[in-house]
Order: sequence, then structure tokens, then C-alpha cells
Amino acid sequence: MILSNASRTRRRRLGVAATAAGLLAALLTAGPAAATPDPGDTPATGKAVSKTAREQAAEAIASGEIPGQDESVHSANIQPLANIPKDALPGTNSDLAFQGRYAFAGNYDGFRIFDIGNPKAPKTVAQVLCPGSQNDISVSGDLLFLSTDSSRSDSSCNSTTQPATEKSSWEGMKVFDISDKRNPRYVAAVETACGSHTHTLVPQRRDVYVYVSSYSPSTAYPDCQPPHDGISVIKVPRDHPEKAAVVSFPVLFPGDGPDGGGNPGAPTNPGVSKTTGCHDITVLPSKDLAAGACMGDGILFSIKDPEHPKVIDQVQDNVNFAFWHSATFNQKANKVVFTDELGGGGAATCNAAVGPNRGADGIYDIVGKGDKRKLVFRGYYKIPRHQADTENCVAHNGSLIPVKGRDIMVQAWYQGGVSVWEFTDSTKPKEIAYFERGPLTTDALTVGGAWSAYYYNGHIYVNDIAKGLDVLKLTDRRTDPAQRVRLSELNVQSQPDYFD
Repeated sequence: MILSNASRTRRRRLGVAATAAGLLAALLTAGPAAATPDPGDTPATGKAVSKTAREQAAEAIASGEIPGQDESVHSANIQPLANIPKDALPGTNSDLAFQGRYAFAGNYDGFRIFDIGNPKAPKTVAQVLCPGSQNDISVSGDLLFLSTDSSRSDSSCNSTTQPATEKSSWEGMKVFDISDKRNPRYVAAVETACGSHTHTLVPQRRDVYVYVSSYSPSTAYPDCQPPHDGISVIKVPRDHPEKAAVVSFPVLFPGDGPDGGGNPGAPTNPGVSKTTGCHDITVLPSKDLAAGACMGDGILFSIKDPEHPKVIDQVQDNVNFAFWHSATFNQKANKVVFTDELGGGGAATCNAAVGPNRGADGIYDIVGKGDKRKLVFRGYYKIPRHQADTENCVAHNGSLIPVKGRDIMVQAWYQGGVSVWEFTDSTKPKEIAYFERGPLTTDALTVGGAWSAYYYNGHIYVNDIAKGLDVLKLTDRRTDPAQRVRLSELNVQSQPDYFD
């Protein structure tokens, strides 16, 4: 059942204080997986919550203050068009990419290709079994790229999990030929230091450069030793993808210490992640610019030489940011939004106890010119609708909605749902639309909700961890001009110039 916002009254201060352990939970990592689809190859779920939290969630549903289980609510300017449940790949749904009439959906067990020519009725074109979290996904021409950030016995799609302490374990990038969308063909694998948690494409005419983001979990892993203070750069020839190879490892955080020059984390900065790599990078190829969300640091860097990116500025927020997760530029490239994945995506942080500034977006203006540009903090944005303490909720993946003269984006917030918000005034961000479901359960903190929410050719597409693919239609005078913008391809982390 779907109810509009007008038919419900939402309580603004829902939830009790989460425990410190919950707020600083370890980052989500892949669990064990088999060579066949295995629901165990997902982030940890079923975390116990207090009796007070369970009772409060149940009471909030009973009183109509939050949606019930399997119930959705949305603002009047959003219309849900379709939901396609998970099918042959039962693992955690992850990121999305787009090309023409197709959407490509990552899943910890592989990836799924949808025909979205009719957004009201997407059709499955192919499902490829290839376990290995997170299976972060992107496409360029006839090539599809898939990240593996879990210890595998080998690089094949028939690999099995094995302890990361094994020297023979494999992690890295996989490349598929998708010239035939119904029959993707695995063509290359490149092992990278510490695997590939996420990746970002820098497409060129003859080659595709891939920036591989990963981080060092501890000294216990022989293939991933600190200092892991940079990114792997892979060069993939379009005509011969089987020749893909690492061509450089740019050090982004040079320093004399054992962990390089990034944020030292605790005990120097309690509650902040130590920087041992990057989580995600967004590039603006048309501007030769990139922004990196790197655990305890946010960075701005030049990619004029794609094999040797150069850091321009580096910032930290040791008061409110726990884990710099992702980045989004505005169209003019004079602002960047960084997200803070407080609790690693597995904690309930959208409540009154945590407040509006932690687990939020940080909005930074880019001031100055050339290599003297600086990131200047302006404000925070967090969804105004507090969630139950049985709902994992924190800032996650989103994209611009291309409207000239305005800065508007759509963003996923796990079980906080989908938020459309404006930051034209960097100091006064505001929500203008939303869609969300009720908690998966009121008995325990179970991981679910929207992983990615992106705007593509007139519609919002959402990859929900548990519920599958959602298609939403946004109708609002502030965003309606975006419907005239059409792209042939979209990888959100390779941000296009929408009005070129």
C-alpha cells in the first residue's frame, strides 16, 4: 500500500539514543559467499535493539507516525511507477549504471540488466552470477566493470570465499563485454591492492581509465598492508580489454608515518576513521577535476594527467564526520557534496539522538582558480524525517538532477528512503520531495533500504538492498526542466556535463 504525505502525520523526534557501539559500527563488509547465490553474501543483519526501541517503533507504526512494514509513503510530487523484486540474485543490491534503454544493477552475487525503455514496466534482460562484494558497477561503450572487494579463491565467477589471510586470495576488477546485452561475456580481470571497494571511470576515446578505491582493513591481511595511501589506476584498451592492467598507484596522502599523511583517526580524532585509502571518487572529466571521499579526509584533485592525478586540497571534519563516503559536484563545479556514512550503513542514525549534523551531507564551496582552489565548508543536510531505531539510515549514493541555475540532487538514505533536496544556497539546503518504506522489521536492526538513487532521462531509479528496483516519477516545477535532458550513458561517479 502507498500513502501520500498528506494522509499521514509524521513525528519529528522519533527514536531513542543509539549506543556508542552502534553509532561507530564497523564498515559493512561482505560475508561468506558460495559459488552459487548465497544470501549470506550480504552485510550483517539482525542486530539486536533494546526493548524500548522495539516498543517505540511498533507504537510509531500503530499511531501512523512512520510507515508500517511493507508500506510506502511519499510526497505529493513523487509517483512510484514500478518495483521489480530481486530474482535469481538474492544477495545485497548495490550500485546502478545506465546506457541507452538499459539499467545495470549491481548485486553481491553478480549483476542484473534491465530494459527500461518503458519505465513503468522494466524487463529483465540478463542476470549474471558472479559473487564478490560489492560488485560496484559501471559501463562504457561495450564494456562493463565490476568491483570485487571480498577474498576469493580466484578471479573466476565460480570462485569461492576464503580467508583474507590467505596469500593466494584474489580481489580486484572484472571486465565484461556487453555488446550483446542478453549474453554478457567475461573478458578480463585485474588484481589490485586491497581489492576494489568501488571504482570510477575516466573514459577516453581509445582507452578507459579506472580509478580503483579501496582501503586497508588491518595489518592481518598479507595482500593489503599499510600504508595504503593511494588508488590503483587501471588502463583498459577498448579494442583489447583483455590487456587491461594497473599502470600507476598515485599516492594521495604522502607522509612519513606508517599510515601516510591522511587522518590519523582515534585516539587523535575519536570517532573518526583513520585514512588508509579512499572509499569513492567522483570525476568531472569535462573539467579535469575529481573529488575523493577518503575515510577521514575529503580531497579535491586534478586529473589533467589521468594516470597521475594531483591533489589540490584536503579537508577534514573531526567534529561531525565519521567516514567520508562519496562526493557529488554541482554543474558549475563550484560546489561539492560529501556524504558521511556514520555507522558504515548498518546503524540507525536518522533519529533525534544523533541529530542533524552527523551521518549527514557536508556542502563545500570550491573557491579560487586552478591548482589554488580550496574546499570551504558551508553547511550540512540531513533528511528531516526521523526514522525508527530498527532502521539503518545514513547519507548514501545520489546524483544531480540537471536543472540550469539550481543545485538539486536525489539521494538514497538506506531505510530512510529517497530524498530530493536543493542546495542552491549552500548554507540553507532543503528537502523538496521524498519516498520511503517502513522498517523491514520492528524486532531488530535489519539492513535494507535504498543503496543508490539516481536521476536518468526523466525518472529516478533506486536499487533497494532488499526490495529490488524502484522507478519513481518526480513532477515539480523546480525539477521539471530536467526532463528535457537526455543522456546516452550515465555512470554517476563519472559525472557528465549535462548542458554541454
